[in-house]
Amino acid sequence: MDNATPPPISNTMTYDTDILIAGGGLNGTSLALALASAGFDVTLVDPLPSDTRAARDFDGRGYALSIASQRVLKALGIWSAVSESAQPILDIKITDGRPGEGPSPMMLAFDHAEIEEGPMGFLVQDRHLRPALLAAVDAASIRQLNERRVVSQSPDSNGVTVTLDDGSALRARILVGCDGKASGVATRAGIKRMGWQYGQTALVCAIQHEHAHKGTAHQFFMPSGPLAILPLTGNRASIVWTEKTERAAEIQGLSDEAYLEVLRPRFGDFLGEISLVGERFSYPLGLSLAQDFIGPRVALVGDAAHSVHPIAGQGLNAGLKDVAALAEVLADASRRGEDIGRADVLTRYRQWRRFDTATLAFATDSFNRLFSNDNGILRTIRDLGLGAANALPGLRRGLIREAAGLTGDLPRLAKGQPL
Repeated sequence: MDNATPPPISNTMTYDTDILIAGGGLNGTSLALALASAGFDVTLVDPLPSDTRAARDFDGRGYALSIASQRVLKALGIWSAVSESAQPILDIKITDGRPGEGPSPMMLAFDHAEIEEGPMGFLVQDRHLRPALLAAVDAASIRQLNERRVVSQSPDSNGVTVTLDDGSALRARILVGCDGKASGVATRAGIKRMGWQYGQTALVCAIQHEHAHKGTAHQFFMPSGPLAILPLTGNRASIVWTEKTERAAEIQGLSDEAYLEVLRPRFGDFLGEISLVGERFSYPLGLSLAQDFIGPRVALVGDAAHSVHPIAGQGLNAGLKDVAALAEVLADASRRGEDIGRADVLTRYRQWRRFDTATLAFATDSFNRLFSNDNGILRTIRDLGLGAANALPGLRRGLIREAAGLTGDLPRLAKGQPL
């Protein structure tokens, strides 16, 4: 729809569904479950075929879920299906350094014993989380339209009419874009984006290692970008390794053994001998932030609203907070008898999530720029900063709670409470 054209006035009050969700990824399926639990009629439009929901072999891709995200999944009935395969994060160590030289002696260390809630988070593999969410959607009264895309949307005073790529049309009270950072829902609503590419690429793989990781996650800042070592179950770890884009392409093209030879001096020997397990992946890195999270009869969730650098592993955590906040706003509005697609209702969601996600985008962007260089002055400043923060228990505990998703105005689902 051309955003400059006034929406037509419709007198129809007949709806095919209360809420239509475009995008059947982790955020889309989580939102569908949350809304269905609140009594809404939900339709999920997913461009992927249904056979993608089958469990895959180990490939090492995983998500560092905060305590708040774990609570959302528990409230949605998902956690029990993935808990046995989840690796608790007991400690986090943040260091600076150069490849082959080891980390700086200045370190910021987080210990889960400093908070009362238990582990700071959990590493959950994509191959377990995605099928669990899809199985729950199958079991719920959620209409699913697989291998379909939304190609047009026409909002009016009472609802939104959505056309799919097979020519069929559906009418809903509200359309939610969970369709990624190239969101068609956002584009058709006239919502512009700001952002930039970092000239960096994330190399993602999994390794088997000799010594036990003891539930410790490591973030090692190197001149080319951060290296995250995230503990998986057993003596395995997920690696998210940032390199300059041109160099990353060269590394990705190497044989497995040559790839390991590049990784080893960056990784170090603290976990003993390492070997690759599963596939290798690469993803270009950038910042993308929608200039608004809502439009006429439209709300944006997850990457459709914000896509940030993985430096803090907060992408999915921010998306699940969006899910919890939007579901709560809509559920509460419905209980009060309000029109859930009205602008003042959707504005509550925007006000709740916009500042938090903008702050996250600024923080990840600033940290990446501060640490992804070999400037001697900046290196000294950041090493002193890490050491100073580590020496202040109150500050350190506050940072731990922030990393665990326990700060700010949390939605009910993120507190483990029902809608």
